[in-house]
Amino acid sequence: MEQDHSALKKMRVEDAADSVMTEVPASATASSMNQQLFWSQWQLLDSILPTGGFAHSYGLEAAMQSRIVNNPEDLRLFLIQAMENVGSLLLPFVYCACKSPDAATWVKLDQLLEATLTNEVGRKASTSQGSALLRVAASVFTEIQALQDLRKTFLGSTSVSFHHAPIFGLICGLVGFDSGTTQRAYMFVTMRDVISAATRLNLIGPLAASVLQHQVAPDAERMVQKWRHRDVSEASQTAPLLDALQGCHSYMFSRLFCS
Repeated sequence: MEQDHSALKKMRVEDAADSVMTEVPASATASSMNQQLFWSQWQLLDSILPTGGFAHSYGLEAAMQSRIVNNPEDLRLFLIQAMENVGSLLLPFVYCACKSPDAATWVKLDQLLEATLTNEVGRKASTSQGSALLRVAASVFTEIQALQDLRKTFLGSTSVSFHHAPIFGLICGLVGFDSGTTQRAYMFVTMRDVISAATRLNLIGPLAASVLQHQVAPDAERMVQKWRHRDVSEASQTAPLLDALQGCHSYMFSRLFCS
């Protein structure tokens, strides 16, 4: 009897140990997935990602040649207006694409944005960045089959234009980002690219650019809080002057950026 009792006790201990061992990997897997999500987020925001964003100035180069932006203070105001415009016009497309990251929703959003953008320069900049982002994302995140299928299905298709905002939201949604993080990331990319363009246009230096980025971060967060979680039916243009300036970019005799 004592032997049976000892054997039974040993079996219970072993069963308990086995149950603990099966629980730990599940927790570790969840933790590993969360950590991988952070790395994916940082990679999507990294300037080394070859999406062509630094080939565009969001109309800053045209604003400088038109003498609307002449100094760092003008640049700060321009940047705030650009972020406001991105928030009102493009964040709804980012949000809706991230909330429903499927091909059917993305096609509708892409076609709607194509009809919404009246600025030819801005439209071309959006499509070139969006197609580049999809190409890079499909090459990097090979584990996401939906990205591979999307690229194969619509590559060379005339039914879609690959606008940047819906593509960005779609990719973030497929990678696993929540909508709040995705919208904030899109605003950061806008801020980063405009400040980078200002540096290459010699309007400010690299150190001043870093200082400016820190100073306008509260404004960027304010724009996100103001315009986040909106449907595309609420998308609107809040800075028509900036849109007009960007449209004049193609008429400039000498230019550094594509837009």
